[in-house]
Amino acid sequence: MKLPASTEWLLHCATTLAQLEPGATASAAQLADYYDLPAPYLAKQLQALVRAGVLAATTGPRGGFQLARPAADITLLHIVRAVDGASPPYQCKEIRQQGRGALPEEECRRTCILAEKMAEAHSAWRRSLEGVSLADILAELPPSAPARTRSRLAAIPRSTPSR
Repeated sequence: MKLPASTEWLLHCATTLAQLEPGATASAAQLADYYDLPAPYLAKQLQALVRAGVLAATTGPRGGFQLARPAADITLLHIVRAVDGASPPYQCKEIRQQGRGALPEEECRRTCILAEKMAEAHSAWRRSLEGVSLADILAELPPSAPARTRSRLAAIPRSTPSR
């Protein structure tokens, strides 16, 4: 399964925001600088997480992004779904009924076995992501990571020139 690059960006940004002190925010410019990403495009992607209820955004000089709910209540699937949507990656076009190898109609009444297996794999993948929260990810980070993240993020101006 191939996901857009922005999925990685948002998984990392959400993990970074989960490491902030309660009530603290980070701007899109700070996050873009932190990860060396294009700020305008990242800002658009972060809005997808706001629309999905994963992040909350505030405006003003101290504005920015923060988690909209506790890290334990945000799964990796919430983030992936906000970027990638919920549609399955495999679409069976029933080519088993085309060309010289076309099967008779009576042999195609059941769902294509390949479509069935691909749907099972997609469901398993989604269940796996649904079973991992941002809190679970934070628990796996080295103990020094949150303080280091907060320190480095604080050193970046809230608004930096766009790339």
